[in-house]
Amino acid sequence: MDNDLQGKKTGHRELPKRQVVLTMAGVMLAMFFASLDQTVVGTAMPRIITDLGGFAQYTWVATAYIIASTITLLIAGKLSDMYGRKWFLIGGIAVFIVGSILCGTSQTMMQLIAFRAFQGIGAGAIMGMAFIAIGDLFSPAERGKYVGLLSGVFGLSSVIGPTLGGYITDNLSWNWVFFINIPFGILIMLLFIFFFPQLRPGVRKHRVDYAGIITLILTVVPLMLALSWAGVNYDWLSFPILFTFAFSLAMLLLFIIVESRAKEPILPLWIFRNRIVSVSSLVTFILGFGMFTGIIFIPLYFQGVLGTSATASGGFLTPMMLGLVVGSVISGQVLSRAGGHYRLQGTAGIIIMALGFFLLSRMTVETSYATAVMNIAVMGFGLGITMPMYIIAVQNAVPYSVMGIATSTNAFFRSIGGALGLAVVGSLMTHRFATEFKEGLPPEVSAVVPSEQLSSIIDNPQALVSPEAQDQLRSFFESMGSQGAALFEQLLSTLREALNSALTEVFLVALGVIAVAFIANFFIKEIPLRKHL
Repeated sequence: MDNDLQGKKTGHRELPKRQVVLTMAGVMLAMFFASLDQTVVGTAMPRIITDLGGFAQYTWVATAYIIASTITLLIAGKLSDMYGRKWFLIGGIAVFIVGSILCGTSQTMMQLIAFRAFQGIGAGAIMGMAFIAIGDLFSPAERGKYVGLLSGVFGLSSVIGPTLGGYITDNLSWNWVFFINIPFGILIMLLFIFFFPQLRPGVRKHRVDYAGIITLILTVVPLMLALSWAGVNYDWLSFPILFTFAFSLAMLLLFIIVESRAKEPILPLWIFRNRIVSVSSLVTFILGFGMFTGIIFIPLYFQGVLGTSATASGGFLTPMMLGLVVGSVISGQVLSRAGGHYRLQGTAGIIIMALGFFLLSRMTVETSYATAVMNIAVMGFGLGITMPMYIIAVQNAVPYSVMGIATSTNAFFRSIGGALGLAVVGSLMTHRFATEFKEGLPPEVSAVVPSEQLSSIIDNPQALVSPEAQDQLRSFFESMGSQGAALFEQLLSTLREALNSALTEVFLVALGVIAVAFIANFFIKEIPLRKHL
């Protein structure tokens, strides 16, 4: 830490430097493990499926965690405004620890999914409360550097998560992917019990908005389910998807009615009349769209187009996340030292991020690893610059009494934007891939491959990402005689070119969406950062 930590005035009393340092250490550790659990499980899933079965429920292990944490962000943020942060943060860690124990002892896939949802409740409270806690400890003028550090921790955990998950699974067992949270969680809990300041927002009696909580859940859960199903389990225009979206929309309208009448709404709608909050929510939504697009589709480019292994393709996310870490730390420092010119800083970050997506869209099957790494780092650096500033801008723009829910709203829209981004660009990629493959397939290949097998390749091009599937396809062609090997290479080349064209469209769509953020950013009102809480 630095001299800013010397005798911080928090609430109504001054905190000693040691207390603030230990509190911040706990906050950063809590953020690290809560965000680590979003990525560390992925590399353990093949082993988990081997032990528990349930391949058809593969994606639900992640989906349950994301849905639960997204909903909890808003609820915990509001309740912390009413009753204080300390015990909600400690409670979130306790739920996270218990959830980790339950996940590690799961005997069936359905148990694991249910326990991951429970664990996600704790993670949502932690990730939302971590940024809110900085608002309790530091004035807006000082928060930038610490929000930047916390954003960097988020990026760092994303970098090492897949590698750590693979190492633990190979050397211990998949159960320890969850059990590793327990000792660190207990340490974090003790730090918060003894050092986190107990700040009470007021002594008046509060009324919990239960109707708002219920309608919020009934809005978000169907929305997230529809976004995860669309284009994967069902067509976008199928009845289950349309019905789920319609139900979510109906619940959203009911939620708005409930919140407009509630005495203490779970989400005070009036905060969106503040232009800084509304514009920041829109921009953060778009940045979530871009961030998750990069995280999911960059490894697919390396594995499917350039032909790297699954492990290596995940490793190529490291430049993006390191760029995010560096960008976040630099952005936070500049924000604190330069007096909070966050509109200019946001514009710079969005431009750099857009440049990164443009460079990604120019990559081909011939692109070198060095060039690809540079392009990815540029995108991550731009994203990192933007991450701290919208949190700071929102916290600086609202009264302390609603800082928790305003900060949580920022994270909530990033999660929703990411879910929408994956659904939309995933469907676009699938459609473009099928079109390009059909148009580019040489006649001599289509003449010898049964139409059913071609359809299977289009629907699930495992030959690009699975060595076993590729070997099976190669054996099929080699059984045709001397021309088989050449025909196989033509097919593989067509698959890679088709996927590259599809990913080009994905990155261009992300670029177009980022352009909307560039325009919206000009409408954010810039006010000086307060030097007091």
